[in-house]
Amino acid sequence: MNFAPVRRPMGCLKSVFRQARQQRTAQRSLATAAVAPTGNKAISERQRAAHGKVEKFEIYPQIPSIRSTNPDPMPILRQQQLAQLDPTGARTRLFSKDHADSAKVGDVLMVTTQGGEPFSGAFIQIRRRGVDTAILLRGQMMKTGVEMWFKVYSPSVTGIDIIWRRPKRARRARLTYMRKPKHDMGSVDNLVSAWKRERYALRSKSKQAGGKKARA
Repeated sequence: MNFAPVRRPMGCLKSVFRQARQQRTAQRSLATAAVAPTGNKAISERQRAAHGKVEKFEIYPQIPSIRSTNPDPMPILRQQQLAQLDPTGARTRLFSKDHADSAKVGDVLMVTTQGGEPFSGAFIQIRRRGVDTAILLRGQMMKTGVEMWFKVYSPSVTGIDIIWRRPKRARRARLTYMRKPKHDMGSVDNLVSAWKRERYALRSKSKQAGGKKARA
């Protein structure tokens, strides 16, 4: 007499395997509890043998790192390079975080380089990297927005002047939103010309005062 095989769905097989797995785990836990003696410090014979093998190995002390034995020379090297590139400390004070008269993002700066025309634009970002500290200015040339990076301590940079200060301090460290047409300052030539006129007037007044003192 032939019997047809009983086909069970996959869900029943999964439940059967799950029950078998749980029973196997319970048997292992009961066997461990029966072998191990009672108490907080109770360990099995196998664990004792493993601890005995480990105790035979000699553990050497950890070798101290070079940074713990020798000081880091990089800060001293950075200070020496800054003293060589900026002996008066004017550039450091100009972009210092603690100085009150330092340049802030949002101000208009003019950078003068050797063998090139001065570039003026809005100060939108600074990248502090010690000697490689650089600033990003956004200006306009031929009615086209132009952005240029300048190394603060570079020997080719002969002068950095603050043309116009932002009346209210910016809430962000990077004014990348000024690239949008809605917030773009555009050309800053009018601010530069006003700054030059004011500077020329101050110089002429100082010369006149010096001439009067010489005559007297």
